Amino acid sequence: MTAVTTLADLTTLRVGGPPRDLVVADDEATLIDAVRTADASGTPALVVAGGSNLLVADEGYPGTVVLVRSRGVEVASDTCGGAWVTVAAGEPWDGLVRSAMAQEWSGIEALSGIPGSVGATPIQNVGAYGQEVSDVVARVRTWDRHDSCQRTFAAADCGFGYRTSRFKAEPGRYVILEVAFTFPRSATSRPLRHGELTQTLGLSAGGRAPLQQVRDAVLTLRGGKGMVLEESDHDTWSAGSFFTNPVVDAATAAALPAQAPRFDAGAGLVKTSAAWLIDNAEPASLRQIGHAAVSSKHVLALTNRGGASAAEIAALAREVRRSVQVSFGITLEPEPTLVGISLDS
Repeated sequence: MTAVTTLADLTTLRVGGPPRDLVVADDEATLIDAVRTADASGTPALVVAGGSNLLVADEGYPGTVVLVRSRGVEVASDTCGGAWVTVAAGEPWDGLVRSAMAQEWSGIEALSGIPGSVGATPIQNVGAYGQEVSDVVARVRTWDRHDSCQRTFAAADCGFGYRTSRFKAEPGRYVILEVAFTFPRSATSRPLRHGELTQTLGLSAGGRAPLQQVRDAVLTLRGGKGMVLEESDHDTWSAGSFFTNPVVDAATAAALPAQAPRFDAGAGLVKTSAAWLIDNAEPASLRQIGHAAVSSKHVLALTNRGGASAAEIAALAREVRRSVQVSFGITLEPEPTLVGISLDS
């Protein structure tokens, strides 16, 4: 055990009370042992890595927080056809992106600047600017807390969907130990179709650009929205996009105003923009409660302006949800993991 700190010190929102105990897992064996020991004793265990997608109550966590700090990148093969790379869960995600570009491994360049760890990315099926981590995941090795054993899932068995996976669908069951990726080898990106990104790069839909140019463009776009962590900028003291873009049935989409964005989500479903709904809701939601505020750069980010409490962040999230529900009959779903907090109360 190490000296107990607070979750505010371990999360990008910088809120949350203390855990009862804290274990720093510098390697896989320590990670498994900490979780297994807690489970065997009936102690609640919360696994935390980068803390970029987590909102924990001010009261803290009544159990053991296991801080994932495992490291390691193993290149099993790297040929002109591509690379097979296995990465420990605690490796910083953006560090992997930089390494991939240096080796001319394509497929994650548009995921530049996303905070957090490699192990967290499959849980949410992290995505941005037309790319998703599921595009390059080959397999995920986990510790199954339910059956107390290691279990490896091929990509096809991970249940990947829009901002979801089997790991998110069964919260708390699987502790991700490492992720294996298959990267095409190329000095240029995969075809780009995200309108904002292609416009920034001066490309038409389906165009390609050098990996570094894509990264630079993405970092510029994310920075303009307060989505690149910066200690001095309170607009970046957030969990990134707090709400996912709603996927609704055709009837619900048809009832939205004509100018509302609509994207085909397959199976007769339509994806719309959470940011547009928030911006156009009537009555408009409050934009600040205490020291918690909607970002001045991007309405999907709820931010800590300095000294905010988890309760204030949650109250602001409820207010934004209420406004959209009243206006459009759509209930926004939070993207971060909520611990000790409910938005339904």
